[in-house]
Amino acid sequence: MKCRHCASELTLPLVDLGSAPPSNSYLTARTLHAPEKWFPLRVLVCEQCWLAQTEDFAEADELFDADYAYFSGFSTSWLAHSERYVADMIALLGLTAGSHVVEVAANDGYLLQYVLARGIPCTGIEPTASTAAAARAKGIPIVEAFFGVHLAQQLAGQGKRADLTAANNVLAHVPDINDFVAGFAVLLKDDGVATFEFPHLLKLLAETQFDTIYHEHFSYLSLTAVQRIFRANGLEVFRVEELPTHGGSLRVFAQRRESGNRRVEVSVADMLAREASRGILQAGHYRDFQARTDRIKHDLTRFLLDAQREGKTVAAYGAAAKGNTLLNYAGIRPDLVVFVVDRNPAKQGKCMPGSRIPIVDEDRLKAAKPDYILILPWNLMSELTQQLAYVKEWGGKLVTAVPDLQIA
Repeated sequence: MKCRHCASELTLPLVDLGSAPPSNSYLTARTLHAPEKWFPLRVLVCEQCWLAQTEDFAEADELFDADYAYFSGFSTSWLAHSERYVADMIALLGLTAGSHVVEVAANDGYLLQYVLARGIPCTGIEPTASTAAAARAKGIPIVEAFFGVHLAQQLAGQGKRADLTAANNVLAHVPDINDFVAGFAVLLKDDGVATFEFPHLLKLLAETQFDTIYHEHFSYLSLTAVQRIFRANGLEVFRVEELPTHGGSLRVFAQRRESGNRRVEVSVADMLAREASRGILQAGHYRDFQARTDRIKHDLTRFLLDAQREGKTVAAYGAAAKGNTLLNYAGIRPDLVVFVVDRNPAKQGKCMPGSRIPIVDEDRLKAAKPDYILILPWNLMSELTQQLAYVKEWGGKLVTAVPDLQIA
């Protein structure tokens, strides 16, 4: 396989997670009785541009179909994060009713609803029909398509160039990362700003966040790789911020290389230096990740088997994509985890892909009173600890597996 950015041959492995179905391909009553497609799930690292990436097996239209079930608006902490972002960008860029904001991967309108509420014209780009419909129901104009240079040219030709583009947790999801990034250089106004948020590879490596690896994530990103990709496709990074979201993320600010006039802030050089000092540019830094991943798998499996032997029941909370990676790599099935609770009605009544564990609403949790609740979206642990405080009434305990098995 060749690197998706620079076309160099890939030979450095990061991790092999065996095989799994696409993490957001939740099973319905009909598909539960049909074969599932499983694809190898391996990640390699390019030793030229240092882009970590999954091997090519699944096509984008198999991963992001009309029934795509991830809706951003069900996390209260993520909504608060998005509302703060809008307020900050309005203050930073002086956005007004004469501005235009475009969000790529607008999902269910979780962010643009706050732009709309401020009276600022906006456009969302969202290829999945289920989430696009939810955004339209909020009154947000949506273009239902995948983003790239061609779509950017169409929008620019319609007079819809952007003062601000937002792309949250989507840069990792695109198979053609060069075309995707180049589209922003076309869509931005001459002095426009693009922001991108993505989980930081440095955190993934340091905290063994292997469950954030799944087929829908084609890339695992450092600023080192992102800066090189942006420069090659008409953008310049001028600022970077660290965020606590998704287990540790970066927010990167970029401008058009040809016309942007913002100075490059010291935060960019500082982050590049930190990545280099932590080993991002050294092949040996990646080589113990597999062993650490296997330890997490073994610890979780041992805990679940011990709980079963002791007559304890275990349920899970949050039918997250990362949970599917964890469950499938560890070989967990409904005999060890009886059900998964999720607040999203689009997931309820379905089953987790691969593990086939049923997804239920929160009333089932309150009725069953399991001894342990395995929190799959561990990045939301602080939010969920408050939300699930009532499980202590029956002596229930919350469990996380990544980066270490913890019971609280």
